[in-house]
Amino acid sequence: FISFLLAGECPPPPRTEFADIAAETYPLETKLRYVCDDGYRRKSGQNSGIRCRNISGVASWAYQEFECIDDNFFLSPASKAVSNFTQEPARNTQNPATLKQENLSGFCGTPKTIPHASLKVDKNYTVGQVLHFKCKTGYDKRPPTSGTRTCKNVSGKIIWTPLDMRCTNDS
Repeated sequence: FISFLLAGECPPPPRTEFADIAAETYPLETKLRYVCDDGYRRKSGQNSGIRCRNISGVASWAYQEFECIDDNFFLSPASKAVSNFTQEPARNTQNPATLKQENLSGFCGTPKTIPHASLKVDKNYTVGQVLHFKCKTGYDKRPPTSGTRTCKNVSGKIIWTPLDMRCTNDS
């Protein structure tokens, strides 16, 4: 069983110059973690990890409470007193159509967003993961422009499909 799990892990995706990576779906058991943006920190005692689980036959993210708080809040005199600090609630970016698709595919959709935080992959991706590449600000996508890579098992070797995209700033 352990060798099967290890066989399903993908190598780190190849670096792509001038592009950012995002994923729209994640296979069951994928672990992600929230990382607070610069200038913010995790609220004490909260866990940043989430996992794509099979919950009652549905691929769903298992969340714990997580919040990023402005560093300035900790430095201000008001933080010593009882605070009336409120923060925008987390938004669930999944729609019903996505949830229905997850039932059939065994993949979780895009995790909910947390204000002032970004998501990081805890470990390597697993076979079946599709990554979407987007050119960084100031760079344009040039043909061919599919912009995806998929982790596949090809004759027992786990590989990422080639990226059919190029980012350039024409200089």
